[in-house]
Amino acid sequence: MLSNCFEKRATFKNFCWALGTPQDVYDVTCCQSRALLGATYSMRIAIKRRRAFTLAGILSMASIAVVNTATAMAPADLAYRNGYVYTVDANDSVQKALAIRDGRIVYVGDEAGIDVYIGPRTRVVDLRGRMLMPGLVDGHMHPINGGASLLKCNLNYERLTLQQMQARIQACIDQTRSREPSSWLEVVNWFQEAMLPAGTVATCAVLDGLKTSRPIFVSSSFGHTALVNTRAIQLAGIDAGTKDPQDGKIGRTPAGAPTGILEDAAQHLVTRLIPPPSPGDDVRAAKAALDALRKQGITTFLDAAATEANLAAFAKLQHQGRLTARAHFALLIEPSEGTEPQKVVSRLIELRHRYDQGAAAVRPTMTVRNVKLFLDGVISAPALTGAMLEPYLLPADASSPPIWQPGKSRGPDVYFPAPVLNALLVAVSRAGFEPHMHADGDRAVRAGLDAAAALRSEFPLRDIRVAMAHDEIADRSDFPRFQKLNVVPVLSFQWQKRAPDTVDNLQNYLGPARFQLVEPAGFLAEAGARIAYGSDWPVDPLNEWFALKVGVTRMNSPAAGPEYAARLGEDKGLTRQQVLRAITLNSSYELHQDGATGSLELGKLADVIVLDRNILDIPSEQIADTKVMQTVVGGRMVYSTD
Repeated sequence: MLSNCFEKRATFKNFCWALGTPQDVYDVTCCQSRALLGATYSMRIAIKRRRAFTLAGILSMASIAVVNTATAMAPADLAYRNGYVYTVDANDSVQKALAIRDGRIVYVGDEAGIDVYIGPRTRVVDLRGRMLMPGLVDGHMHPINGGASLLKCNLNYERLTLQQMQARIQACIDQTRSREPSSWLEVVNWFQEAMLPAGTVATCAVLDGLKTSRPIFVSSSFGHTALVNTRAIQLAGIDAGTKDPQDGKIGRTPAGAPTGILEDAAQHLVTRLIPPPSPGDDVRAAKAALDALRKQGITTFLDAAATEANLAAFAKLQHQGRLTARAHFALLIEPSEGTEPQKVVSRLIELRHRYDQGAAAVRPTMTVRNVKLFLDGVISAPALTGAMLEPYLLPADASSPPIWQPGKSRGPDVYFPAPVLNALLVAVSRAGFEPHMHADGDRAVRAGLDAAAALRSEFPLRDIRVAMAHDEIADRSDFPRFQKLNVVPVLSFQWQKRAPDTVDNLQNYLGPARFQLVEPAGFLAEAGARIAYGSDWPVDPLNEWFALKVGVTRMNSPAAGPEYAARLGEDKGLTRQQVLRAITLNSSYELHQDGATGSLELGKLADVIVLDRNILDIPSEQIADTKVMQTVVGGRMVYSTD
């Protein structure tokens, strides 16, 4: 009942003004009491129409109004005062206090107005000037993989020499000797693009030198490349005659022998042999992920390549009352499924029927509304699997410094051919799903936008939230198409800096002109795009505040070294207000949840966080040091440093 009132609060607010209701009374009385408005409005209309009112009828209406006014002014469960309450509303307004009752926001305003909501059982938090803002909404991550990475042999995204890499993996082997000789060793978060010295290429020989008989699978932090040892190659039956899969590539020597590098779908040749995690393993990974999310202030997330195992793990926690963030899932569609859209839709509908719990409610639930489609790989070397409009540059000879000239490769074909992609998007949208596409290179971005245009033509009046993640490079002519087609670019701000993957392994391969367009957040914002944020965890460590800092400054941490100290490209970046809106209201919009979360407004779900500093009023480089002091989801405090 209240939710309908709040959805129409602008109409009610104007009505209150028409009645002459004072503004300070409006917050407490007018918008929060639908019955009061209904009674008042009915009396005015009836009088206007000259209908007779009995005294009993008038008193009855008045009594309803009084009762509902009292309900609206009932004490809050939780009240914050004396703070910097950044609302992310249409005006980016700042207030002083906020009250929560029954999991929803019932007051946002000044100090004087909060008193009426404080009763004997209200928990009152004196913010002492600290910043309170909407909970973070991460519009693209892989939480089960992220949680599992915290529990596996982990290279922690560090810059390593081949010898250091060997030593780290050997330590994991030595700690698990009981699993010799045949159990798989999975190693995660290998920062392939940052190997030392720059340009170092790892092959199976690195792993073959370890003291073990076990098959080894090392996953790049980007998730698009793996390194395996010879034992794994043999078990998978990969040799010089093995063909590359449709959307992947096997690394080979000049003679055609496998090098141990597997790109994209080629990884499946090995991963199909690795025993899948048990349901218990997945639940433990989900619990670890939720713990990490709470500490970052994340109150809603999208699992951007969800499998049924992922759904089952979070469903178990949700049924136990242990789901501490609103969970959205984009069900993965493989390119091999693309030619049978109706079969795909049947599978999606069956999973939605089993796991979707409907619209967002006070208690965190699971939403199965999105589908995930990979259009290409990654634009950085050594993979160069991003689909580009023009060829990658390659060194023409062994001169020093080398001369870079266009090569023959523009990367792979887009993983879904245009007719297949168009038909898929129409089919899944007709079934009530919303597409979430991975596009890294500018040709993949264009293919995604073309598919979105075909979808808009098919459903011109439908509110379908099309999202396209990463968009690491796009042609200038495609910038305005995001707004025109209402395609939400879901960007990982932490990539918008000079680093080994953007400088050592990308700059020369693109050339000066294209390199200026890399990570085009500012360009897209200037073109009117509604930018959302997604961390892509565990591609990077889960650190939303570092990402926001980079989104504003386009600069790396000083600890990265002087070679990565300058700003990235000519893109001017985003303002603080823009990055905060991207990670709150815009990501909520992406997930079709902006009516319930993303801003601090009356009637919305009480997903809020308290910070140790005001990130709108500190030197920009200090944004990265922000610490979350409280995380509240649906009025329930799920994390606190107190």
